[in-house]
Parts: sequence; C-alpha cells; structure tokens
Amino acid sequence: MGLYLCIFDGDQELDGVEIGSYADFGAFRDCVVRELEGGIAGSKFPTLILHSDSDGQWSPSEARELEKELQSIGEEFRRRPRIPINSEWQRQVAKTVGLRIDTLYDCFFDVDGESLLERLINLARLSQRRGLYILFQ
Repeated sequence: MGLYLCIFDGDQELDGVEIGSYADFGAFRDCVVRELEGGIAGSKFPTLILHSDSDGQWSPSEARELEKELQSIGEEFRRRPRIPINSEWQRQVAKTVGLRIDTLYDCFFDVDGESLLERLINLARLSQRRGLYILFQ
C-alpha cells in the first residue's frame, strides 16, 4: 500500500508527494532515528518521527516545525555517506532517471526520483502559506 502526502484546498489538490510504500516512509524515519537521534525516537525530530503515518494530517502549525526538522535532517544527511538502496522500485527509479547517489541525502527520493526531503519541505511551506493541512492518504 502506498503513502501519498498531499494538500487540498476544497476539492482542488494543490500538491502531493507519492512517497512509495508505508514501509519506505518507515525506512526513512528509522534512518533519521538511527543516524541523527541516537536511537531515541523523537528526541530531536518529534514532529516527523512521533506522528503516526496513518494519523491523517499535519496542521499548518505542525508544518512549520516539520519544515525546520526536515531542513536540519537534510543538512545532516548531506554530510553522511550513502547507504545501500534495498528497494527494487528505488533501484529502478534511480537507474531510469539517472540519480547520482553520493550521500545519505540522495538515498531518499519519491517515486519520480525527486528528493524526498525537498518535496516534503515544499509541502510544509505550502501548508503554512495557505493555512491548509498536509493529509496522509
């Protein structure tokens, strides 16, 4: 089952990020906990890590905190070496779009091969600008 994070204004979808599976999102968050939180979930990035991936939404105020957390994660991930990509769909997307994976930051991308962190940061910014919720679908 896939995870799609999106923002709607009424019936109009403004933006969305197709993450991959719930397991892929879990692998991203597990990596954050392992690499940046010393194994203590939510100790540095509670908005991202402690939010259930099936809880439904992040509010615009939570999106403000989420943006800060994602920016910090991105800075740290850019300084760390890459890890193996274990998902077949990720290997295929990386090959198809010609992704160069040099750092941990590069290891996480959406189903279109775009940086997961950049896409999530942009979603958080849109949520704040428009005062709309980020929805889990």
